Amino acid sequence: MEPLYIIAIGVMAGVAAYLLMSRNVLRMVLGLLLLGNAANLTLFVAGRLGSSLPPLISGDQITIAMSANPLPQALILTAIVISFSLVAFTVVLLHKAHQRLHIVDTEEMRVAEPIASDTASELSEAKQ
Repeated sequence: MEPLYIIAIGVMAGVAAYLLMSRNVLRMVLGLLLLGNAANLTLFVAGRLGSSLPPLISGDQITIAMSANPLPQALILTAIVISFSLVAFTVVLLHKAHQRLHIVDTEEMRVAEPIASDTASELSEAKQ
């Protein structure tokens, strides 16, 4: 079962890299979300899917067969919260940029905002 997960992680990371290289900001956000999910799946697979060793049992206690490793699960829960907050923040930035500039292409965003030195020279020319 693990090779299937590894192939899925590779596909997700590849698609995420493709989306992150796009000039469309919405695709970048989706790529960021997909990359976070690929990292979460990587942590999940690293936590031994078919573990037969219990995580926290001392020598006196009876062991529980097929227990899950709690550390990757805790890391994944933390990563999900952080990923959600990062994506939510990025979506708000995208929404504000779209409201102000009415575009989602990064190249056009760069042209839409004047550079400070250009505006200063334009102001000085307008005064003369």
